[in-house]
Amino acid sequence: MAKESMKAREVKRAKLVAKYADKRAQLKAEGNYDALQALPKNASPVRLHNRCSITGRPKGFIRQFGVSRIQFREMASAGLIPGVRKASW
Repeated sequence: MAKESMKAREVKRAKLVAKYADKRAQLKAEGNYDALQALPKNASPVRLHNRCSITGRPKGFIRQFGVSRIQFREMASAGLIPGVRKASW
């Protein structure tokens, strides 16, 4: 389980990226790299990291469901994810 501060930090970064997205795109199109460097570091989308929405785990993230592989398996076994069931053949 990730610390709450780590989860909060990622949320804060995501808000900052969304806030500066238009400005970044405009500056990139103009080729004004000095102004781009003046923007906050965390305004760059490269600094975002996917985390499990339940546990905050940074590794083993499944994009389609927004959870880690461990939570995905538990939820699928419990029948909490519609259309997903354990394979058997």
